[in-house]
Amino acid sequence: MRTFAAVARAATFSGAAADLGISPSMVSRHVADLEEQVGVRLVNRTPRSVSVTAAGVKYAEFAERILQEIDDTDAQMSDTQDSAEGHLSIISPKWIGLMDLGTAVGAFVEAHPKMRVRLELGGISDRLYDFLDRGFDVAFHARDPRDSRVRVRRISELPFVLAASADYLDRRGTPHAIADLNDHDLLSHTSDPAWRLGEGADLVHFKVQDPIVATNAYLTLEQLIESGRGIGIIPRRSARRALESGAVVEVLPEFPVQSRSLYAVHGPGGQTPERVKVFLDFMSDWFRRTRVD
Repeated sequence: MRTFAAVARAATFSGAAADLGISPSMVSRHVADLEEQVGVRLVNRTPRSVSVTAAGVKYAEFAERILQEIDDTDAQMSDTQDSAEGHLSIISPKWIGLMDLGTAVGAFVEAHPKMRVRLELGGISDRLYDFLDRGFDVAFHARDPRDSRVRVRRISELPFVLAASADYLDRRGTPHAIADLNDHDLLSHTSDPAWRLGEGADLVHFKVQDPIVATNAYLTLEQLIESGRGIGIIPRRSARRALESGAVVEVLPEFPVQSRSLYAVHGPGGQTPERVKVFLDFMSDWFRRTRVD
């Protein structure tokens, strides 16, 4: 259609070829294919000239109208792709969502008032790409999500801390070595059956034996620790206020807990939508500026 419209404007195959940047023989082939498709002769050909038939004039007007609509729609889609506006859907595990993610998203929409964000906490699937099928643009994870069907960006480092309440340590004593943990009430996350304590050559994998509570919720662990029920590992970011107030105390600080990475997963494709790119850039910068040591 685009080739035929160029022929109707130029009145020659060579002129249309020059406009489109293709060969005259390709122009002739395109017009012949279009005539076969619509079942009507669109041009009269002679060795010296090309003239558009009456049917061709009508079809050329139709083609110009359709092509303009296509070009306009393509331009609108491109503007949407390259614009930090519109709707963005995000899903995250609850425990990550509790670590200031809501505050970060609030700062994002304040900085980008044309954005509208849907943030859902929990219900994230073990299938890494499932968030796309459910209509989400971005999914947050705290494990290295290796999958060729999605794109992955590391947003930040998530520090953790081995902690207990001051009240618990007053009652049960303070551990001075990793082996001392065996004499204490331990609280564990079901995804952390072994604690990675220390760094480099001093790294120790401490297997938690018979925890008094094992849960899949870091919020529950925080509540148990703050209420003096035992020692456990929790995210430092969400526990920072309790640590600053002294209600919660770091245990064995000379054997720091191994940090994790916060990853943002988004859809594949040739070009990341601008609204997603701007959001990921903002999240990386926000977590860097609000770093918790």
